[in-house]
Amino acid sequence: MPSTRNTSTSTEEAGSVKKQTRSSQRIRNTVSKPAYNEAIDIIEDESSEVSRGGKRKERSVASAAKTSKRSKPSLEETPSPKSNNDEAVLHDRSESESKTSPKILKNKREAAVVDGGDDGETMFIGEPVADEEARRRWPKRYQGKGAKRVVTKSSKDGSDSEEVIQARRHYTQAKVDGCLIYNLYDDAHVKAEEGEDNYICKIVEMFEAVDGDLYFTAQWFYRARDTVLKKLGHLIDKKRVFFSEIQDDNPLDCLVEKLNIVKVSLNVDSEVKKKEIPSCDYYCDMLYKLEYSSFTNLPPEEKTNVSEEASSTISEDNLDNVVGANNNHEEASLLDLYSGCGAMSTGLCLGANMAGLKLVTRWAVDINKYACESLQWNHPETTVRNEPAEDFLALLKEWERLCASFSLSKSENLEKQSFNSYDNEDDNNNEVEVEVEDEDEDGNGGSDGEVFEVEKFLAICYGDPKEKGERQLHFKVRWKNYGPEEDTWEPLEGLGDCQECLKEFVTAGFNSKILPLPGDVDVICGGPPCQGISGFNRFRNKDNPLQDEKNKQLQVFMDIVEYLKPKFVLMENVVDIVKFSEGFLGRYALSQLLHLNYQVRMGMMAAGAYGLPQFRMRAFFWGARPNEKLPQYPLPTHDLIVRGVIPLEFEMNTVAWSEGQKPELEKKLLLEDAISDLPPVGNYENQDAMDYGNDPKTEFQQFIRLSRDDMPGSSSAKSGKHLLYDHRPLQLNTDDYQRVCRIPKRKGANFRDLPGVLVKADNKVEWDPNVERVYLESGKPLVPDYAMTFVGGTSCKPFARLWWDETVPTVVTRAEPHNQAILHPEQDRVLTIRENARLQGFPDYYKLFGPVKERYIQVGNAVAVPVSRALGYALGLAYQGVVSSDEPLMKLPPRFPNPVEKTSSGSSQDNS
Repeated sequence: MPSTRNTSTSTEEAGSVKKQTRSSQRIRNTVSKPAYNEAIDIIEDESSEVSRGGKRKERSVASAAKTSKRSKPSLEETPSPKSNNDEAVLHDRSESESKTSPKILKNKREAAVVDGGDDGETMFIGEPVADEEARRRWPKRYQGKGAKRVVTKSSKDGSDSEEVIQARRHYTQAKVDGCLIYNLYDDAHVKAEEGEDNYICKIVEMFEAVDGDLYFTAQWFYRARDTVLKKLGHLIDKKRVFFSEIQDDNPLDCLVEKLNIVKVSLNVDSEVKKKEIPSCDYYCDMLYKLEYSSFTNLPPEEKTNVSEEASSTISEDNLDNVVGANNNHEEASLLDLYSGCGAMSTGLCLGANMAGLKLVTRWAVDINKYACESLQWNHPETTVRNEPAEDFLALLKEWERLCASFSLSKSENLEKQSFNSYDNEDDNNNEVEVEVEDEDEDGNGGSDGEVFEVEKFLAICYGDPKEKGERQLHFKVRWKNYGPEEDTWEPLEGLGDCQECLKEFVTAGFNSKILPLPGDVDVICGGPPCQGISGFNRFRNKDNPLQDEKNKQLQVFMDIVEYLKPKFVLMENVVDIVKFSEGFLGRYALSQLLHLNYQVRMGMMAAGAYGLPQFRMRAFFWGARPNEKLPQYPLPTHDLIVRGVIPLEFEMNTVAWSEGQKPELEKKLLLEDAISDLPPVGNYENQDAMDYGNDPKTEFQQFIRLSRDDMPGSSSAKSGKHLLYDHRPLQLNTDDYQRVCRIPKRKGANFRDLPGVLVKADNKVEWDPNVERVYLESGKPLVPDYAMTFVGGTSCKPFARLWWDETVPTVVTRAEPHNQAILHPEQDRVLTIRENARLQGFPDYYKLFGPVKERYIQVGNAVAVPVSRALGYALGLAYQGVVSSDEPLMKLPPRFPNPVEKTSSGSSQDNS
């Protein structure tokens, strides 16, 4: 029975601004009243008497709120207690915490001051809002029938509530300190604690409470440093603030001064924006929401102060019939950076196609040549480049200049680059002088200049293919009267006489889009490696991770996004990106996308929640241009067993069902569901392809065996049945194989079951003094010393067997059994490449290339295909504008991706 995560309530006092909790941020009222606002309790509060007349008292919102647990907008989180039950539906705490209301700011006064009085007084001026209109615009203020405060329900199920100050009357104008006039909907500074910058708000309500106190309701603006960006807020323009839906009530005399905050369009280049912004105190171009650290387009003006409140973060759009609904399939292009063998782009394309968007991976880039071979074989339609991402970026810039030099394209980017035309009509003889090393008569190396004629250019790259220590633009040349074996890479500077060949190559490449120009790419996805944050790196730079060379690919990824300006961005990474150094790199990624004027949000998704027998939590960052819909996160479809640790500070970024909801989830998948149909193989198996030999036993196996053309969302031209690929294990050496053969074939078996190992009461192992140590034929011990000392002798992982009713924490890149549970339940070997691929959701038709160890690496580094498929579905809907809601979460269609409808088709070489 799945359990839910318990919510936690912060015990931090609101007087400490710097200790603001995530809970306290979520308890502010949002823009509008709940659709299910129902009075359920009345509170008579006679606390704290405060003088109300005269000049402003030196007080702040925080100091006035010592009992409220609320201060300025910030993003500190307080973790919830860890559940003792690790079997759980992923549930989100946001809904319950966002609706839990604390005591409201209290400023008790002796008598109401409205229109008149001494010059130094704080008062409302002008006529009050007509009673009928006030009750229509602010109905929650008129429920108590004389009560000072009313507790109201704020959700459908009544589980959440808020405490609402009741009003006697509303006003549209106020005077503070006897001189400052504020109107309803003015922007203003609000007094903060001493030494802190004043807070920034829009005044969305002015009212006299039943007890005579004078209040205004503040709808808050966030400075960048007060958002999830925290200490990286300095990367954002200081005058740029972010509007929010968070509101709360404050004493009227906390207002400090009026502000001029200009609303500007997000869909403007940053440099242009700076020039166009008029004189102002601040400017605002985005809405900030705590849920999933979302920065989105500002709502239309008429929706800024609506009196209705969403009670959920989940989109209610009916998507049950969306799958395959768009037969005309709008087409979009995808660039997969750090692609590996292509798991993320494969899943994205499958999911997007199911949503009616024909998403095609046009380009892919990775530094691992074997991964590139795998991707190319499985996606022949893709231009796959085996090169570093920074060289790819340099190549794109040179390519743009080449295209412009032959009048094939125009780009604003060229205005920012030094431009030299490659076109020289006087040089058309295609002859170049090339140094060729030959041996002289004495056998010594000699070098003579020889003239060769270029027949055509075959390829282009930026780098150092000739390994001469100079990185520059090169072309692969086919020489006239020479065959392919004589093709060479030559620098552009040595090909100045080959303008005709150069023009032919660039023109053909431009027409076929061998490389993308700015505006050609609709979607960029990628997982830039950040090895500098790995726990295996003992020299991690915690103060500034960006200074670590191993983390620079994150900057390169953002540079490519900035250059190509895609409509959508999806970045994936390990959860350490939001754990290491207080989430420095995760915050940096968000700040860079914001700097580039992308709408953004960040969520963490567990692979097991989408139908796999592994937990595998990963962080995903969405980005969308201002004129696009920001894609949502698809909610879990399966129950799962929670493994590992979710970063506490970003726990609310976990993509999960809200607490209190009871979704109908598919049952959790176990190891048996995924691999029990695969034929037995031994430690020395060396076949790369074989027959299945039997039928699938589970629905998962039936689905994973589907042929390429039967796979839901597939647009491949390939068809027909396929063999079982890559079902071979890493061959263990003789010593390890003999050790594995001695491990019992039962649940929980590991090296502790070998003779000579004694387990103490504290779960640590030691040598059994009564058993003589056993040695292998090689003379090495049966139980190696490293197994006894691993994790201080407390670990059960060395030479551990998995079992059929278990899951794995995460598929890794290495298959050695020395420090992880990776042995097959009933066969004396480690899991095969294909078994690992099954745990990652790779279709069986997906063939891998390279040495066995390299194939394990490709699988271990991949994004789980069911996760990327679900994200692709959300992307497809957003791209087409199908989803009307701005909520961060969405429900996938029932039984997504509908395997039942496909099982009647031939899937593979069943029973061959």
